[in-house]
Amino acid sequence: MGTEMIDTDRTAAVTAVIDSLAEAWGRGDADAYGAHFTEDATYVTFVGTRYQGRQDIADSHRALFATFLKGTGLAHEVLDVRFLGTDVAVLTSRGDTVKGKRPKKLTKVQTYTLVREDGRWLVAAFHNTQHKALMEGISFRFAPQTKPKAQQ
Repeated sequence: MGTEMIDTDRTAAVTAVIDSLAEAWGRGDADAYGAHFTEDATYVTFVGTRYQGRQDIADSHRALFATFLKGTGLAHEVLDVRFLGTDVAVLTSRGDTVKGKRPKKLTKVQTYTLVREDGRWLVAAFHNTQHKALMEGISFRFAPQTKPKAQQ
């Protein structure tokens, strides 16, 4: 089995965690959502709220699923998966909370740091940032050297 096959398998396992998170969110199941995180995970929302630990993440989402996020789903698109050794991965995605139809453009960028514990991939750290396309476009126009190489 070559390295490429191993990385393909690991990439599929890591991206499956994000798919499963979205499924738990769609069901409004805070406990299943929280179960995808390590016991001491860090979770930072796009408004800057920081949650610490699996229980804090599950409890906050229980309240959110009952109020502000009731009946919503997660739309996501994986942009990149990088492995930092055999048991650590960094996944970058675009995403959004949606009610109904998936939007054409996803407005948030997320970074997940995942670790493999007892053969299972879990999220150790999550950070969510609002994508400000207008501000980004202005920056690229007036300082083209700020544009990421992949977009040039």
